[in-house]
Amino acid sequence: MIVRRRFGFEAAHRLPHHPGNCREQHGHSYELLVTVDREVDPKSGMAIDFADLKRTVEHEVIADLDHKDLNRVIDNPTAERIAEWIWRRLADPLPGLVEIELCETRNCSVLYRGR
Repeated sequence: MIVRRRFGFEAAHRLPHHPGNCREQHGHSYELLVTVDREVDPKSGMAIDFADLKRTVEHEVIADLDHKDLNRVIDNPTAERIAEWIWRRLADPLPGLVEIELCETRNCSVLYRGR
């Protein structure tokens, strides 16, 4: 069963190697979608409790990124690098993690499915 939960966080960054406006400090209202694929537990009827998923993502990711300068957390924090960082933080505590989608804007996102 594929289970997905959506999260939001606010953060600023600058891309030191970008030739355009993104080279300067700016912020985003990020949207993060975390997807796991697990068997449904016959006893609980759930693949994962949404509350457990929320608790894990908030502890492992949101607490370190929300209202932060991402350049202090991740080197050259492009959407791609942020997604990889999030994956590394969630892979162990979330067995069955299959996909991270990080949206920088309503129209722009990256998908990461591990290596």
